[in-house]
Amino acid sequence: MRRRDFIKFISGAAASWPLVARAQQPERIRRIGSLTGIADDPIMQPRLAAFLQALQQLGWTDGDNVRVDYRWGGGDADRIRKYAAELVAITPDVILANGIPATEQLLQASRTVPIVFVLVPDPVGAGFVDSLARPGRNATGFMSFEYGVSGKWLELLKEIAPGVTRAAVLRDPTNTGGIGQFVAIQSAAPSVGVEVSPVNISDAAELERAVSAFARFSNGGLIVTASPLARVHIDLIIKLAARHKLPAVYWDRPSVASGGLISYGADYIDQYRAAAGYVDRILKGEKPADLPVQASTKYELVINLKTAKALGLTVPPSLLARANEVIE
Repeated sequence: MRRRDFIKFISGAAASWPLVARAQQPERIRRIGSLTGIADDPIMQPRLAAFLQALQQLGWTDGDNVRVDYRWGGGDADRIRKYAAELVAITPDVILANGIPATEQLLQASRTVPIVFVLVPDPVGAGFVDSLARPGRNATGFMSFEYGVSGKWLELLKEIAPGVTRAAVLRDPTNTGGIGQFVAIQSAAPSVGVEVSPVNISDAAELERAVSAFARFSNGGLIVTASPLARVHIDLIIKLAARHKLPAVYWDRPSVASGGLISYGADYIDQYRAAAGYVDRILKGEKPADLPVQASTKYELVINLKTAKALGLTVPPSLLARANEVIE
């Protein structure tokens, strides 16, 4: 081979090397962060399973082309703050956030890492997005409900237990959602003739003292508002309601399946499935700022007849007819 031809051959081969090398490199594994509730919570596991299943249907398999890094806040503010910083530090492609506290701490930790939130009642009021239609920042997601739904809980309490004239509203005072839910319940109180008062959820001992003090007077009922802290203490709340014969309304179906009286709220498993769709779109290059916040479209009314009987309540036929599920 002549020297000139040899140089041309080498030059051509060298030019093709980067292309060959790139073709042989494996596809980059994408990283998804997850900041949710309690690791061993039987309520959380089906939600995450639905999220992973929906991701897989969209072509993303954990351990294959994506890696999911889990952190569990468990309703503890310090832990949520710590884990939010940890997740941001590993620079994931997107983070799934459960509820107001997780979303709030993640946004404080980063204004660039994409965030998809679920179970947030008022993302505009909380300052997470500029508007529902155009979030405008690095977060978007799915509203659990509008605060007006909280007033519906008080109406349901009065309907299933007409003798109730006082209602203790269990809330997390550090959660802006807890404040908003109480305001909506308070606004609905005059129309149903029920006096409402807040009971702050902190630790188990304080919760037990507050509910026991409320139960000393007759004609009382409970409304348990949505928060990670309420989920942490839900077994205790259900036991206290049973012990003191207090009819109680909850925000989600699992509380009633565990022995609560009645619930009205969004289908949260459906929200996790939908969140996978937004995660997929972000992994494919879309920006949270351009993805509109979506409201829940599926709500469930669930009644536990066994609990109603234990409380001496007869559930009105009109209420039973509207129920999505009746637990006997």
